[in-house]
Amino acid sequence: MSFPNRRHFLVAGLTASAAAALPATFAPGTAHADDPTAATAARGLRVDPFTLGVASGDPDHEGFVLWTRLAQQPLAEDGLGGMPQRPYPVLWQVYADERLRRVVRSGVATAAPEWGHSVHVEVDGLAADREYWYRFRVGPYVSPPGRARTAPHPSSWGSALAMAFVSCAQYEHGYFTSYRRLAEDHPDLVLHLGDYQYEYTRDTYTIPGGNIRDHEGPETETLAGYRQRHAQYKTDPDLQAAHAAAPWLVVWDDHELDNNWADKVPEKPEVPQPNFLARREAAFRAYYENMPLRRTSIPRGIDMQLYRRVRWGRTATFHMLDTRQYRDDQGCGDGYKDCPAAVDPARSITGAEQEAWLLDGFRRSRAQWDILGQQVFFAQRDNNAGPAKVTSMDAWDGYVASRRRITQGWVDAGVRNAVVLTGDVHAHWASDLKLDYDDPTGPSVGAELVATSISTTGDGADSDPATHPFLAINPHLKFYNNQRGYVLTRIERDQMTADFKVVPQVTVPDAEVYTRATFVIEDRVPGVQQTYLRPLDPSLRLAPITAEDTVRQETERP
Repeated sequence: MSFPNRRHFLVAGLTASAAAALPATFAPGTAHADDPTAATAARGLRVDPFTLGVASGDPDHEGFVLWTRLAQQPLAEDGLGGMPQRPYPVLWQVYADERLRRVVRSGVATAAPEWGHSVHVEVDGLAADREYWYRFRVGPYVSPPGRARTAPHPSSWGSALAMAFVSCAQYEHGYFTSYRRLAEDHPDLVLHLGDYQYEYTRDTYTIPGGNIRDHEGPETETLAGYRQRHAQYKTDPDLQAAHAAAPWLVVWDDHELDNNWADKVPEKPEVPQPNFLARREAAFRAYYENMPLRRTSIPRGIDMQLYRRVRWGRTATFHMLDTRQYRDDQGCGDGYKDCPAAVDPARSITGAEQEAWLLDGFRRSRAQWDILGQQVFFAQRDNNAGPAKVTSMDAWDGYVASRRRITQGWVDAGVRNAVVLTGDVHAHWASDLKLDYDDPTGPSVGAELVATSISTTGDGADSDPATHPFLAINPHLKFYNNQRGYVLTRIERDQMTADFKVVPQVTVPDAEVYTRATFVIEDRVPGVQQTYLRPLDPSLRLAPITAEDTVRQETERP
């Protein structure tokens, strides 16, 4: 089983029409009385409904979640995808081989209209630490295939884990080339750390020179609007390729609902939004419908259980956090401020219950690597060289006591290697984590890796990271780059290697990808160590980086 063949199969892939040309029996031994290949199962389906691709997620050592959603007209304004208001039986099959010949699990799931005709299948009973392939069928229509894999057994190390993480994909600001390049890297696992989609209507959140593509529909505030917007993103072939390449662990940030929302408070509380909680309920329901999540995350009204733990054998435990649903409102009206509320010990970004859950997870963990998959910048980033401490109220800097309790928690629990993964800020960063950021000579107690955006804010530009003023003010910050891309890691027993991948442009399609820098975190050596930095192109005329530019990039909104 060669890498080039697998890459061709998954990324060049079988299109839905090509898949439909496969044998009518779909796979040996699947025909029975209530088989959805029956003509009645396709009643009302006049075109291929697998327009949104397939996905897998939340793997354990016995299985994973499989996802698809039926939509004949994915951009329909009513959010119903052009589907009749009736349930459809959907056949799913899991294969042991990439040629889709040896079925190891199969069944029939119902795509119900009340859940947007989405399908969530929790597959179990599979072998640990191996690859599988899957696809769906309804009537004569067959989905594209996808690749999934199981985690190693909890008592096993398994092979090295290739894990990629991403965030912030604004459809209007550029092409999703980084998703395509990520798929070509053939990861075992992908973490999406938020801002999977954006809520704005067209010509609202624009980049210099104008947006590359347009959102359909109004600003997302209703279930129909959120369903339509998710569907528009899911029609992107590069995003579909990334979903089909590996299982995903997903958490939201703010734009899945409303920029910088906090619990029951919208971005602009001074502007009356009497329907905000109904908007939150709609956003949560659409998010579940469009993500490969287990039934434990089915939303209940305005609440949705998204924080959870996923074990990858003895190698890693992923603590997936939700820093939006339970947080106190941002202090001092949000933005970058020198704000007394930031150090209030009563304030929390996680809420008390999630914090207790996380600290208990640290105490119970026996993993080599404890990895926090979360949304907003964890390390301190003071943008003022003077005595004032001017930091982002939307990040952990706005909840200093909360950050201190969690950091102290992994130190007290004797966590072997603590690594925080972050999105949100539309740039690559790497940093050491401290208990006391005011003492730069104090020991490091962990590491933070931050992924830039897939497309948000457009192309960006290369730069010399050493010239960024944040790095001079905050010596624990070790790297910065303002291009689009993702982070590809390799997690082994003795080290975690992180390649900061970038594409030079997202305003044109199909750009190539390269590694801008590589950092290593060694076992029991807290902090990051740079092992590679790509030389700057001498033909570039680099504009100086200012703190104001970074603040504007992160906070500029309609």
